Amino acid sequence: MNNLRPFHLAVPVKDLNETRIFYREVMGFEEGRSSDRWVDFNFYGHQFVIHMVDEKADAEVNPVDGHAVPVPHFGVVLSWGDWEKLSERLKAADIHFIIEPYIRFEGQVGEQATMFFLDPSGNALEFKAFRNDADIFSK
Repeated sequence: MNNLRPFHLAVPVKDLNETRIFYREVMGFEEGRSSDRWVDFNFYGHQFVIHMVDEKADAEVNPVDGHAVPVPHFGVVLSWGDWEKLSERLKAADIHFIIEPYIRFEGQVGEQATMFFLDPSGNALEFKAFRNDADIFSK
């Protein structure tokens, strides 16, 4: 993964200012360029853009491990320590979790920490960490 290039992701938002504050203040992402309809952020080294839209569709859900996982969703695979820090920061900010932070596949190949929550515009985010990064694509 050493040659991994930054991805670009743009998502729709219903309130540009409220969502901008969430990503800048709560998530701690550095803000880049912007206009009155969009804002760029540094999303762990990737280009993430929020775009103001007049209407936004609701997400669907898919049952996974007894949880209703929102689809679509996006996020980053963090280090275990960074995941723990983000989890604590979000709890301190009283973020409502769709799926509370927990450990999946404990003691197995693919053991991972995961959590799901929504931004103020209803975009679903998942942040996870693998106990062993070599297991990210293990079967």
